[in-house]
Amino acid sequence: MAAEDEHPSQPDIVAMLTDQTSACKPAREAIAAGAKVRIFDGTAPHWMVAGIAATRLRRTSARGLQEIIGLDETVEILARHRGEQLRTGTIDPADRVWHYTLYFDAIGTELLACSGVKRPSRHNKH
Repeated sequence: MAAEDEHPSQPDIVAMLTDQTSACKPAREAIAAGAKVRIFDGTAPHWMVAGIAATRLRRTSARGLQEIIGLDETVEILARHRGEQLRTGTIDPADRVWHYTLYFDAIGTELLACSGVKRPSRHNKH
């Protein structure tokens, strides 16, 4: 959660997940089922945030090892925000099968995109 003087309360993430990407609906469902939501303090430059998302997309696509949702859409959306500072967050469902990343504007009031990655299942049957 951000500093008290900047954001007195955490934004309503469920309300912000309005179908920006195909990962929004499952992310909303995860929150409804009790997932932990974190919005990170501070911002990062666009090139860093977008670069990480693009690299993750290239690697997961090339390896074909993990199922991803909304990451291709996220990369396209982030490309439209060049030169901006961005804020990120995560959604971690209790079952730990999926992990979602949230991408916000610098002040955290606009959700730009959401992506999800299915975690490798070494010991579970998911």
